[in-house]
Amino acid sequence: MASGDVAWMLVATALVVFMVPGLALFYGGMTRSKNVLNMVMMNLYCAGAVTMSWVIVGYSIGNVGDRGFVGSLDAVGLRGIKSTQDIINVAFFMAFAVITPALISGAVADRMKFSAWVVFVPVWSLLVYSPITFWVYSGWMEKWGVLDFAGGTAIHINAGVASLALVIVLGKRLGWPREAMPPHNTVLVVIGAGILWFGWFGFNAGSAGAANEQAARALLNTFIAGGAGMLGWLAIEKYRDGHPTTLGAASGVVAALVAITPAAGYVGGLAPIVFGVAAGVLCYLAIQLKHRLRYDDSLDVVGIHMVGGIIGGLLLGLLADTNTFSAAFGADFKQGALMGGGWGGGALIWDQSVSIGTVLIYSFSVTFAIAKVLDATIGIRVDADDERIGLDQTQHAESAYVE
Repeated sequence: MASGDVAWMLVATALVVFMVPGLALFYGGMTRSKNVLNMVMMNLYCAGAVTMSWVIVGYSIGNVGDRGFVGSLDAVGLRGIKSTQDIINVAFFMAFAVITPALISGAVADRMKFSAWVVFVPVWSLLVYSPITFWVYSGWMEKWGVLDFAGGTAIHINAGVASLALVIVLGKRLGWPREAMPPHNTVLVVIGAGILWFGWFGFNAGSAGAANEQAARALLNTFIAGGAGMLGWLAIEKYRDGHPTTLGAASGVVAALVAITPAAGYVGGLAPIVFGVAAGVLCYLAIQLKHRLRYDDSLDVVGIHMVGGIIGGLLLGLLADTNTFSAAFGADFKQGALMGGGWGGGALIWDQSVSIGTVLIYSFSVTFAIAKVLDATIGIRVDADDERIGLDQTQHAESAYVE
């Protein structure tokens, strides 16, 4: 690797790691004050547990090899990792592996045992995240021609549908939906969203793997989409509820960032505006469904990450423009359906749809099974008294705010 590429990838990796405390603040501000430290701990724990599982076996089965259901065991314990390129790959992909289960924490806020979370995170990372990331970037999906620039399918759809499975097993919070449970500190939410947006430049632009035109395009698209998503969310919120909110602005940015993630290096021109506005509007509407369908996704992980990821993956099937990226990759890729790529079998939109459907089914099924096993053995939900007191006190014996 050229020295400039090495420098950029080191920075990009650090930016993605910085997203973990950003997510902790974003989620922490949205919880009730008695549970904020528990939410921070759930996020920070991922940085420890997934790091260990990743370097021992996760990287090897998720990123090494090019055939089969999962990767090989050739790099277990980082065996054979010597080149600069390999070292950077381990670190950069490890940052992605850390943030993915952390996303799930928002769905289970206020009622999951921390001891159950301690077990769930590494098990889920190895049984769900590693196989799916292998399919998308090294296995059968990659060979089909499925596109996912920075993790829309492998990370956001995966974490979003896993959240749905987990909350179904976990059950609703006490008092939901009768009692209002608003964010206890919207300022923390905005600070967290700002850190996430900042880190997302490394998340998306770093996925180019070098300091090149592809990275610059991904960074620009990430910037544009985030702004468009904010405006889209505020517009639909004003139309439906009569007033735009600060929480809505932050949520619109994150929803749009999720949607542009799979497409950041594959579209150009005004396309990121389409991704951003679509995510802002449709994710807002998707969140309303949880009240009708009666599943308690505490911080709207399903509505933003699963739905936002699906929006991004399908729009990519429509709008992928090989004029913006084929030269950079030095290979032939399929055009989006609206760019002349067609609609039938073998078209990109078909590949994207099959890959999304497969991840939805696999991630939901395996996550549901993991949750049921944990529930039958150690239990996954705190008792009612602990939930009323708050998880900061009952799970960690500390408080975020001292009078």
